[in-house]
Amino acid sequence: MAEIKKTALFDAHQKLGGRLIDFGGWMLPVQYKGVLQEHQACREKAGLFDVSHMGEFLLEGPDAEKFLNLICTNDVTKAQTGKAMYTAMCNDRGGIVDDLIFYRLAPEKYLMVVNASNIQKDWSHIQKEFEKRGGTANLNLTLKDESSSWGLLALQGRLSAKIIEGLSGNLDVKSLAPFACTSGRMAGVDVTLARTGYTGEDGFEIFVPVSQVVSVWEALLEAGIPQGLEPCGLGARDTLRLEMAYALYGHELNEDRSPLETGLAWVTRLEKGVDFTGRAAIEAKKSAGVTRCLAGFRMIERGIPREGYPVFDAEGLKQIGQVTSGSHSPTLGQAIGLAFVDKSGTEPGSEIRIGIRGKNLTAEVVKTPFYRRSYQT
Repeated sequence: MAEIKKTALFDAHQKLGGRLIDFGGWMLPVQYKGVLQEHQACREKAGLFDVSHMGEFLLEGPDAEKFLNLICTNDVTKAQTGKAMYTAMCNDRGGIVDDLIFYRLAPEKYLMVVNASNIQKDWSHIQKEFEKRGGTANLNLTLKDESSSWGLLALQGRLSAKIIEGLSGNLDVKSLAPFACTSGRMAGVDVTLARTGYTGEDGFEIFVPVSQVVSVWEALLEAGIPQGLEPCGLGARDTLRLEMAYALYGHELNEDRSPLETGLAWVTRLEKGVDFTGRAAIEAKKSAGVTRCLAGFRMIERGIPREGYPVFDAEGLKQIGQVTSGSHSPTLGQAIGLAFVDKSGTEPGSEIRIGIRGKNLTAEVVKTPFYRRSYQT
């Protein structure tokens, strides 16, 4: 039995009264004071998350861009230095190996951030793709798994920039655009700061050497708590991302579903002129026509949809799919969900039924995201 891993902030979570759970082999806080309070703090003021369990791979060298473009669906050449890009890696069948963000730290240097549950799988996939493409004989770059070297914090919410400014040293926080990154000092520590996140709010992700992540965490809490910041756990992270209809690997995304079926067509650049892994299979799916897709819905009848619950047509007679994620939305005050369903009959406004505890309860297909913030960055 594999040993449960702990981030460098494990003791800090205990000190704050975090309720720790096993999440994909990591002991992480699901909540501190409560999911609702933490969710609302992030929407209204600010929330601080420990996401140090995520994986980080460094790709560096003259052919780093070329190789990334061969394994990713998005057009890597469009990412300028100091910018981030969201993309996916696919297998030969066009299924999603993982969704990820990479940061172009320098012209020939990229930092990939992958899902914690997929670190070993992704690293193996990348190495196999490297060898398949000729390895060092054809590609001048180095690959390094740096997951154990980094701590990663996510400060999210409309007050996040204000909180960081007091600690930012030589970092120009105000000028940092969404999906941009920079390096500098924060709370006396060298960090990489990115204006990215998984909540739908303005926010930042802060890459910190693992040996110093505790001091940056404590500095952010000290600066932010007087302004309403709350430390947040996995529970709030999930309700926040669901309100944005952000896909979660293992729920909406997996190796049997293509980007075209899961709302990731916008990061799948078939026209980029590169034979990236999975391209032929994705093109074949596109030509044949996509028959299944992700749809957002809200419950009309009272009930909370959960992953795996069946989805039926409006009459409740034919199963057309299943729920991939569902919960009560703290912001909207109603139950919402995402489902992988037959594409026909799931236009916004259509009625469907969700099988909850033996009853087929009425729901309505709606446009996503469920929530949009009201302020500009």
